[in-house]
Amino acid sequence: MRFSDKLAPYEESIFAELAALRQRLSVQGARVIDLSIGSPDQPPAPHVMQALAQGAQQGENYRYAVQDRPELLASVAAWYRRRFGVALDAATQITSLLGSQDGLAHIAQALLDVGDTVLTPDPGYPIFTIGPTLCGMRVERMPQLRANGYLVNLDAIPQDVARRAKLMILSYPNNPTSAVASVAYYQDLVAFAQANDIAVLHDNAYSELTFDGLRCGSFLQAQGACDVGVEFNSLSKTYNFAGARVGFALGNAQMVGLLRSLKSNLDFGVFLPVQLAAQAALDGPQDQVAATRAAYQARRDVLLDGLRAVGWDIPKPQATMFVWAPIPEGWGQARAFAMALAERTGVIVVPGPAFGPSGEGYVRMALVQPEESMREAVRRVADSGLLQGPAC
Repeated sequence: MRFSDKLAPYEESIFAELAALRQRLSVQGARVIDLSIGSPDQPPAPHVMQALAQGAQQGENYRYAVQDRPELLASVAAWYRRRFGVALDAATQITSLLGSQDGLAHIAQALLDVGDTVLTPDPGYPIFTIGPTLCGMRVERMPQLRANGYLVNLDAIPQDVARRAKLMILSYPNNPTSAVASVAYYQDLVAFAQANDIAVLHDNAYSELTFDGLRCGSFLQAQGACDVGVEFNSLSKTYNFAGARVGFALGNAQMVGLLRSLKSNLDFGVFLPVQLAAQAALDGPQDQVAATRAAYQARRDVLLDGLRAVGWDIPKPQATMFVWAPIPEGWGQARAFAMALAERTGVIVVPGPAFGPSGEGYVRMALVQPEESMREAVRRVADSGLLQGPAC
């Protein structure tokens, strides 16, 4: 039998390699501190879990969820109005997703033709590039460099590339760099999209995970944003609801409609009890969101204050659940450092190139372990000798 080779570049990704490494170290008796995968380790609020449990007890909720519950869409619209001051028509400008990853994997297929050009951030969340590539689109990477605050420099995009592009994908607060964009930046983004006739997808999955009193905005707050693009948001990180798989596409009615039409041919919607729980999360008390934010900030401080004290000075992120860490001096490649770190300390991080070529020289750490594990990670790094270079 003969099969497509389009998945070949992704079958043995760094994430699969890290999973195998984690398994091997555990079998060998190491106590692994896994800072690789950004999976929330805290539970949803009790009222959210209760709504899910009650919904799961109703037999009628096991039918196909062919359409979003209008009450849920109204709750999403109300949340965006409260949080960002953005007014959306729930019936035409919002559709559910099976988590943001679902939408990111399919948005190019819904909007573009084979061979069209998509602009993606580098470094960036892998599905930004993988989704369009698997659909036969041409991907052009936009560097996110430290010199520019890890924001895409719109002026640096070559004119011929901008003219070819049909879709641009961005995400702030950013995974993996944790960069945060201002509404003024989004306004420039709208102007760039209008000038070059480019549709915009902005992923705002980390909008509520901000630290030190910072509050970030939405792409949809920029004047004209709904004319050129959509924003994705998700309950996964904000409400610790990752396994339930529910998110939303919001904004341009035509783009939302095309994505909804594609998804109607691919799946049967979000499980109805999950829709009920999502509505409870959006409408209910937000104390758990503040507690989640505080927990990540405390972990960030324990980890990075500790590492700074032992000689690894890493800038503190303003947002997300990630740390974008320059590798210590003397290490030529991020992968070599990450593998040595895992072998010597049991602390697993992701080499930056997993997120694109511009990620070389960095590793990403996820703040998904309790404070005591962060302290233990600092102790192991300090004792490993790795901060003095690969020869130590």
